[in-house]
Amino acid sequence: MTRTVKIPDATHPITIRPTGSHVTVRLGGSVVAETDHALSLAEASYPVVQYIPLGDVDQSLLDRTTTQTYCPYKGDASYYTVQTPDGRTEADVIWTYEHPFPSVAEIAGHVAFYGNRAEVTIDPA
Repeated sequence: MTRTVKIPDATHPITIRPTGSHVTVRLGGSVVAETDHALSLAEASYPVVQYIPLGDVDQSLLDRTTTQTYCPYKGDASYYTVQTPDGRTEADVIWTYEHPFPSVAEIAGHVAFYGNRAEVTIDPA
């Protein structure tokens, strides 16, 4: 199966910048990630997404799943389920592009959380 690869441009821009502030991610009140090294990815008209270094996520809460998706701008995404200490399970709430396309190479080694399922807080700068 041939997959289309698209390069960000003026009609579908993607910018990646250091967030520059402390970012905390909570699920059900439990902190699952904290970092001062997040990246803000702005893509076209979508909400800005925080990409957190995988090393700044509590690895003991993660369970890799078999879910895979494809983005023509970023590549193949893999997913994680989070099991919080209070017993809450959020299936496929985290995604990552382990081998992103060159135009978004900065997000390698980072993960993102669905903003409608996790509480992502960015401290004021």
